[in-house]
Amino acid sequence: MAPPRFPSKISPALAALIDPADPLDPIARQFEPSPEEAKSFPDDLADSIGDLAHSISECLVHRHPDRVLLVPTWACPVHCRFCFRRDRVGGKGPDEAQLQQALAYIRSRQEIREVILTGGDPLMLPLKRLQALLQELAAIPHVESLRIHSRVPVAAPARITQALARLLGRADKPVYLLVHVNHEREITPEAAAGFSRLRRAGVPLLSQSVLLKGVNDRLETLEDLFRALLRSGVKPYYLHHPDRVAGTGHFRLSLQEGRALMAALRPRLSGLALPVYILDLPGGKGKVLAEIP
Repeated sequence: MAPPRFPSKISPALAALIDPADPLDPIARQFEPSPEEAKSFPDDLADSIGDLAHSISECLVHRHPDRVLLVPTWACPVHCRFCFRRDRVGGKGPDEAQLQQALAYIRSRQEIREVILTGGDPLMLPLKRLQALLQELAAIPHVESLRIHSRVPVAAPARITQALARLLGRADKPVYLLVHVNHEREITPEAAAGFSRLRRAGVPLLSQSVLLKGVNDRLETLEDLFRALLRSGVKPYYLHHPDRVAGTGHFRLSLQEGRALMAALRPRLSGLALPVYILDLPGGKGKVLAEIP
């Protein structure tokens, strides 16, 4: 299975962290294209977590009864080389009519309790458009909470303004922000200041990280990452086992390797600092605990 071409993109904030003298720099490995992306692996999947199989429309995925994924934009501040949506990220996002169709679907399904804004990166939206979208979602009676998945706080921390923090903190329904961070070095002073603004505005902060070979697959690296997140007021929430996306096989570890790392981490970190190690089952069957054989 030949992986689709995925243009490179890195934000100035993260590019500044790369050590050009280090051929194994963990920041560079996440964002600089590699010849290894051309390799195929027997376990590669075209739709690794079942997004396409459970798509209601171009911008709405309904895999689980009580929650949906809503994609308001495919724009992203960076292109992670391990991205499981690499065939769509950077493309044209939904227009207003498509978003309204998605909102109509959510209104029509009483079982939907949570809406997860993903992409792309929802925090790349203009502030007024994001505000309007959050207001429309919060006005749906059966929607109880909103979640935003974002790389912006570390990739483009200048976007985390007081105005954005107030918008998220004052929404009419709880808004949880899940920040994608894979290495301690991504938590720069600017990123930490953004976390502080969000926290002071009342926005609950959690993290999701991906376990990546050559980036964070060492015990000390993971420990440093999770401690740095907790110091910044971000609860380490998920540690994802790598998805089986074509073009990303060089990032994958075995489940046995991941389980060994988690077993070694557990006595070194408090429960607050320890994320849940999870695996997304193929076909959209959901997340399971990766630590359980």
